[in-house]
Amino acid sequence: MGSAKGCAVTLIVGQAQARPMPVGLPKLHWCGVRPPPNRGCHKGVSDMLIQAISALLLAAAPVSGASAPKPVEVMIVGGFHMSNPGRDLHNVAVDDVLAPRRQAEIATVNAGLARFHPTVVAAEWDAETVAKRYPAYLEGSLKPSRNEVVQLGFRLAKTSGARMIGVDVETDFPYEPVQAYAKAHGQTALLDGAEALVVKKVAEEQRLVDHGSVGAVLRYLNDPARLRDDNAWYRTVLQIGGGADQPGAALLTAWYGRNFQICANLVQAAKPGDHMVVFYGSGHAFLLRQCIQETPGFVLVEPNTYLSKALRRSDTKSTAG
Repeated sequence: MGSAKGCAVTLIVGQAQARPMPVGLPKLHWCGVRPPPNRGCHKGVSDMLIQAISALLLAAAPVSGASAPKPVEVMIVGGFHMSNPGRDLHNVAVDDVLAPRRQAEIATVNAGLARFHPTVVAAEWDAETVAKRYPAYLEGSLKPSRNEVVQLGFRLAKTSGARMIGVDVETDFPYEPVQAYAKAHGQTALLDGAEALVVKKVAEEQRLVDHGSVGAVLRYLNDPARLRDDNAWYRTVLQIGGGADQPGAALLTAWYGRNFQICANLVQAAKPGDHMVVFYGSGHAFLLRQCIQETPGFVLVEPNTYLSKALRRSDTKSTAG
């Protein structure tokens, strides 16, 4: 090879050359390279310079995906209140979940959800309550409880070796002003119609509680189409109000505010790559799902994917019995 000593090299910008673009580089308008006339430079100088430029660009180019954190996968499991606290506008009566039949059904639910391999389990108690009661549950000193946090949340966390956290936030639910405004302004029929749809759905839930299994109820409550329909009640309430007096909007502001605070607790507790299972009353599920879906770095996982296959045989036995 001839020497390149003393050669001047000119970059001809904008001339397309028949050389392939180095793999992995951004799409640039590749420059042609040639020696100026009458300098006698060796024809290999162009290739040498291109190789040098390519090496520099490759060294500076970021490696795609090398530093991207793993997403947090979150499963929102909308449930029902197993201990009959009677705190909702419409409540379902639940038989004793400590009975052998119900315990077997809950164990089957637990086995199905454990296939998700959760690293964090969150539930509808505040952080202090969970921090106090979960260690007692692990050591066997917690009194038997019918509450769904214990029956579903604590059990799954123990089975999976997951971190157990409480994320609940208590706020007001100002429904009385909505009722009063509707009565005073001739909107009672609108509110009654929305209530009638809720009563119908609660009746179906009660039927499943009475004649089906815990798993069947959970699958019903976590159907995405049903969750969308349930949230429509809040949109109907927006029609209650006028001018500066907006009790419907105030109700939604309080309800959305509570759920966003709950979601904030979830997001702040998660680490990249976590698998998080969240047990909450089904009325919260729509907004919590929406929050997770719209949060960068988080992926929503459908609970019924993990419930259905593992529960069919158990449901058949429970219904037949």
